Amino acid sequence: MDLKKLAARLIPDEDLPSLEDCERAYPPRKLKEGAEVTRLAPSPTGFIHLGNLYSALADERAAHTTGGIFYLRIEDTDEKRRVEGAVESVIRSLDYFGLKFDEGAEIVGENAYGPYYQRRRAPIYRAFAKDLIERGLAYPCFCTEEELDETRKIQTERKEVTGYYGAYAKCRNLSEEQIYAALDSGKPFVIRLKSQGDVNIKHTFRDAIKGGITVTENNQDVVILKSDGIPTYHFAHAIDDHFMRTTLVIRGEEWLSSLPIHIELFKVLGFDLPRYGHTCSLMKVDGGTKRKLSKRKDPELSLDFYRGAGYYPQAVIKYLMTILNSNFEEWAAKHPEEDYKNFPFSVSKMGKSGALFDLDKLNDVSRDELSKLTPEEMYGFLNGWVKEFGTAADRAHFEDREYIQKILALIMGAGQKKRRKDIVRAEQGVRLMDYFFDDAFAPEYSFRFEADAVNAMLTAFAETYDENDDNSAWFAKLKQAAAKAGFAAENAEYKANPSAYKGNVSDAAEIVRIAITGSPNSPDLCTVMGILGRERSLARIAAAKVK
Repeated sequence: MDLKKLAARLIPDEDLPSLEDCERAYPPRKLKEGAEVTRLAPSPTGFIHLGNLYSALADERAAHTTGGIFYLRIEDTDEKRRVEGAVESVIRSLDYFGLKFDEGAEIVGENAYGPYYQRRRAPIYRAFAKDLIERGLAYPCFCTEEELDETRKIQTERKEVTGYYGAYAKCRNLSEEQIYAALDSGKPFVIRLKSQGDVNIKHTFRDAIKGGITVTENNQDVVILKSDGIPTYHFAHAIDDHFMRTTLVIRGEEWLSSLPIHIELFKVLGFDLPRYGHTCSLMKVDGGTKRKLSKRKDPELSLDFYRGAGYYPQAVIKYLMTILNSNFEEWAAKHPEEDYKNFPFSVSKMGKSGALFDLDKLNDVSRDELSKLTPEEMYGFLNGWVKEFGTAADRAHFEDREYIQKILALIMGAGQKKRRKDIVRAEQGVRLMDYFFDDAFAPEYSFRFEADAVNAMLTAFAETYDENDDNSAWFAKLKQAAAKAGFAAENAEYKANPSAYKGNVSDAAEIVRIAITGSPNSPDLCTVMGILGRERSLARIAAAKVK
């Protein structure tokens, strides 16, 4: 069979680049030894989730800790499933979490290895497919979807591996006459790889994350060009990773089953295989057992969950770093003020089995990270959330920047040796401040004492309150009011004779606290009242009296 003639008939393009031209157009990158070139290569068929962020962080760290390149490639070979705005969403989401691409789709700057959309690289794929046909390593397949479905049904019934291989590869050995007859009749076709593999041959593959794993040779005649001339993912990614000079591919362990196909494709194309590292799945404990995070069951898998709830982006990243490298947590404890980017990240130290995602632990990390901010920085973070997700009332409240920063200085313990860690995320932090605004203050008073004791304490305190008092004077007057209302002014007095008093001074303070904030717990009450001002504070005390 004249394979050059067949290749020209199957792929008649005359203006395809030569294979040598492709090599010249995309030369090896001039990077220092050991520098990694990694990529995030999503399809524009949806929006990225936590698992994608997890892998992207590993890609970004692997590249940037070695002085390499992290780029964005869009694998848009499936045009029917394309979602409008998906690419912009990927860039926006990663940017929110502080991950920056050096080059790639929609990235401004040096983009010498583009285009970074696969559909725009069709001539390159077609040139290599044509070469494979000419070398007898690819062939046309005219099987219909109905025929392929029937084959899968037979294989399933026989409990055999499903796919297009061996005796099931009906078009693999068509004669020249049969091929041209099918072409002349206008039958649609795809181009398949003519696999040279033998499933009886196994070898050890060195995975960058999992270490040595056993891989069986590929014998599947996979499709490399679809009937519309657009490549499949398998074929396109091999060519793109070669010409974009990717050195390390980090991807989910669900791709392990495709590894034999990819190894063979790189071999027949004459390319050096990049290093592959397969990440473990993100798991959670559910009912005492571990399971994979699920889009259907677990809202925390969606990145929108973290933005909507107002998680501090760096807290999410630092928590993911503890999952990516087990020694990160120890390093962070020793270097609490250092940027996580200074941590010596290592792909080889990534987990080999399921990584446990713990929302409670993320909350702890978030508390720590937010407690390090200044009130000004916290205002900026919360205000950003309020603008996008807050209520109209929230946005109105945040217009008074000075007032909000006073509240934040109190809540965060600014100026104190040990900072408070009351704020976990933006949504909860904004709600913590509601009682400072009359339109959001809706207390459900719950006093532990009889009405006469409550009213007596509130009346006595209101009579002595002076907004100019410092904490010491404020507390001295609180004790005076407590004694007047029948409470012990000193805890020692109460302990010595509890039946002689309605309660101790702490109980008396709790009554005032509930009246002012609606809760038995709050930051320093003297400061709270100072922020609210005399008029509002006394109005709340009056409103809290039991009728």
